[in-house]
Amino acid sequence: METSTNEPFVQKPTTTQDDGAIPTQVEDFDTTQASTATQAEAATATELPPIPPCQVSMTVPVSGTCSGRKKSVVWGHFEKVKIGEGDTSKTKVICNYYQKSNLLAHVPICPKNPNREDLVKGHKTLVFEPKKDGEDGFHLVSTIFSIEASRKALAEMIIIDELPFRYVEGYGFKKYVTTLQPKLRLKDIPSSQTVARDVIGIYNSEREKLRKSLKGCKVCLTTNTWTSIQNLNYMCLTCHFIDDAWKLHKRILNFCQVEDHKGETIGRKIEMSLREWGIDGIFTLTVDNTSSNLTTIKFLQRVTKDWKGIVLENEFMHKRCCVHILNLIVGEGLKEIDASVAKVREAVRSFMEWLGLESKSLLSLDVSTRWNSTYIMLEIAENFEKVFLQMDFEDYGYSSYFRTKEDGGGLGSPCMSDFQNCWAFVTFLRLFYNAMKKFSGFLYITSNAFYDEIFVIQESISNLVKSQNTLLKNTATNMQTKFEKYWGKWEKINPLLYVDVVLDPRKKLRFLKFSFSKIYKNTVAEVKVDKVKDLLYRLYNFYSSIHSPNVQEQSGSERTEFKSDASDPYVMVHSQYERFLQVEQSVGCSNELEKYLAENCDCRKDLNFEILEWWRDNCSRYQVLSKVAKDVLVVPGSAIAFESTFSTGGQIVDPFRSSLSPLMVQNLICSQNWLQATIPISHRQSRDDVKEELLR
Repeated sequence: METSTNEPFVQKPTTTQDDGAIPTQVEDFDTTQASTATQAEAATATELPPIPPCQVSMTVPVSGTCSGRKKSVVWGHFEKVKIGEGDTSKTKVICNYYQKSNLLAHVPICPKNPNREDLVKGHKTLVFEPKKDGEDGFHLVSTIFSIEASRKALAEMIIIDELPFRYVEGYGFKKYVTTLQPKLRLKDIPSSQTVARDVIGIYNSEREKLRKSLKGCKVCLTTNTWTSIQNLNYMCLTCHFIDDAWKLHKRILNFCQVEDHKGETIGRKIEMSLREWGIDGIFTLTVDNTSSNLTTIKFLQRVTKDWKGIVLENEFMHKRCCVHILNLIVGEGLKEIDASVAKVREAVRSFMEWLGLESKSLLSLDVSTRWNSTYIMLEIAENFEKVFLQMDFEDYGYSSYFRTKEDGGGLGSPCMSDFQNCWAFVTFLRLFYNAMKKFSGFLYITSNAFYDEIFVIQESISNLVKSQNTLLKNTATNMQTKFEKYWGKWEKINPLLYVDVVLDPRKKLRFLKFSFSKIYKNTVAEVKVDKVKDLLYRLYNFYSSIHSPNVQEQSGSERTEFKSDASDPYVMVHSQYERFLQVEQSVGCSNELEKYLAENCDCRKDLNFEILEWWRDNCSRYQVLSKVAKDVLVVPGSAIAFESTFSTGGQIVDPFRSSLSPLMVQNLICSQNWLQATIPISHRQSRDDVKEELLR
């Protein structure tokens, strides 16, 4: 058998005795029956190693040979490349996926081959796979069991579910997994040490993915510190950004040990973390109102002012946590009714102990240091007012409990006036509770809702100050003083939050004009609106110097709307009229920003409006302004998301696992955050999760 220097070695097919047709496949090539010298000679000619045994597909004739010879299946995955010129030229065979040679033997092990799983040797098993998108029933699919894949899934389970490493060594766990997969042997189940190494591998892999996603991004940061049960100080640094598909992301960058809680210490740690990640653009840093955080901000503004991705010399980096300010305002209000709340709290506690209640669905006992849990307790207890008052007269155990406490200098049972004080304040407190839930979200945009909530709260406090109820009047007066301290003056609020309002197509500058005119005099309102407009123009001009807009095209949503409505002449005319109005409004506008501000407010009555979807659909119309929106809208309303992170840290570094090193703690917490990002979750579920975390 002769071989060609340009084609791989194949076995010459034989014809059948029935009809002379060429079979589609031949049996595995037997290397013991082939000429070793001939095979080596062919390999030398093409600079390839000896061809391994394989099955040969007989579908395409080999050029330049007899019509009976066919190409091997290997040529579907490799390509010939000519190296050099003239007599010294050589021909090499390169893998289409990995750019290396080894021909067919390389295909199933190529890490970049998208069809690698289909080529892995081994018997496939038919399994029933549940249908996606909530559909009932199953799909019958084939799968191949892989020990490597099962080990990776096991390590991810340990990370996501916050399980101890020794979990894999329990007899019950081993028995359970072997019943799920009979091919899995007990010796294939990794030890706790192996799982720990796999966790580190997952951390490194996911970290590299995140690094690529952050390349070239401007990020908004949130940070805070926490002390573990080992009395070690940890700093959590989280970044928020919007990707090119207009999806919001929140990722923990570091959960690392720090020497102390001083401002400069935290600042240096943040600088080091950003350099390690290759991030050169900080837009804002959201922190609470402690004095040490002011030192952190000043340090970062100084050391990062020359970084490539800095916007307007970090002038607007400092962002105060809105939830922390709400806590301070509500705290002032609760001081006036503290005695009444304390009595109701004791009534709830005694009632729950007396009945042995553990569920929060009937009654809820608050955490006295968290006003949001106090609000929930009072809101539920309001339904039991008559029960508490009746028990005070008819239940001896209940009344004697309070008499004993009162004789010892404690509080007595709540009376009618105590309940009335609490119920009057609960209605007012609901505004703050709803605002806190909106500010606390991290899976949806919160910055554009900031001024809505602040405006409503400010108006409500002003009205309550005029109340005839002395208690409510005093409460509102105290809260107004605290409100003015943090949000009453222009310089106290980061002006980017006003820009967020303008970048909401439902509001633009018109909502600011309306709200400012309600709070201030008309002349003062006009001055404040002009300040916001000037800042927006500064941002637009800065981004214009970096991003040159291309020829503007009609947005995808507009093109689709025109085509889909062409069958209905009335709708088509209406669509054309809307487009005519947009063009007429933008006449005389010299840039995208002027055009955006001149057009009417969109989607004001759309209850399901999603601001990121709107900017995604209109980014071709506002090529530069959309860049501004992508960086400004991502500014987080608060740093409250750390509550869940520190709660996770408390479970990972519990009394039974306090020997974990700080590096392993970071691997577990960061990896959990990165892996959970791939789990789909609706906006409603995310808000419920925030509520549950806050009540822990």
